Amino acid sequence: MNNHNKNIKFLEGPLSRWQEFKYLLDVCWDMFVGVRGLHFVGPCISIFGSARFGPEHPYYKITEQLSGRIASLGFTIMTGGGPGIMEAANKGARDVKGKSVGCNIKLPHEQMPNPYLDHWVTMDYFFTRKTMLIKYSYAFVVMPGGYGTMDEFFEALTLIQTGKISNFPIILFGREYHTDLIRFIDNLAKQGAIQPKDKDLILITDDPEEVIRHIKNNVTIRTNLSEYNTPHANSWLFEKGI
Repeated sequence: MNNHNKNIKFLEGPLSRWQEFKYLLDVCWDMFVGVRGLHFVGPCISIFGSARFGPEHPYYKITEQLSGRIASLGFTIMTGGGPGIMEAANKGARDVKGKSVGCNIKLPHEQMPNPYLDHWVTMDYFFTRKTMLIKYSYAFVVMPGGYGTMDEFFEALTLIQTGKISNFPIILFGREYHTDLIRFIDNLAKQGAIQPKDKDLILITDDPEEVIRHIKNNVTIRTNLSEYNTPHANSWLFEKGI
């Protein structure tokens, strides 16, 4: 049984104890693949967006340019590793000789890593993949996208709002594209579902310069990062230096 079918079966309800245990081992292995494969990527900024916007799309070009600017600050650009906006972000980093990594996902129609990645891991499960994207990132830049992009956006917001992560800027790029989303968030505050201050967790902008300033002013790199991030890979842990 492939991982896609195993995931579906697990989520359909209780299984035998042995099947549940095997699934948990599989999840642990997926996490192991992620933490070993991404250990040396350095401080990352993750950029999210639609996999369906090709090179001719205006937001592809904007993402490519913005990613290059962020990579020039010294950050590794991390994406979901696929096509569209993800590819544009990785390409932008590559164009300025910055580091470009991907956290890919196995799908039934097979999402292949885009050609602008210096390094990538391929995860079996969406929830382990999202954990990796947050674990190694110091900010999210959310470009126009669909369900997957919104999933990552709201999960990060929830973790910040509930105090599970801190000092984690989230930038929502594209006011016109996100008009209804912004209105929805305003209504959450109006109805009392979130605090008015929770809206301040997001920078909403169309200005690449404002993105760069916000990252410079709000991203805090842990001082102990370098001792764990030195490129001394252990082959027996399946590590690869970047």
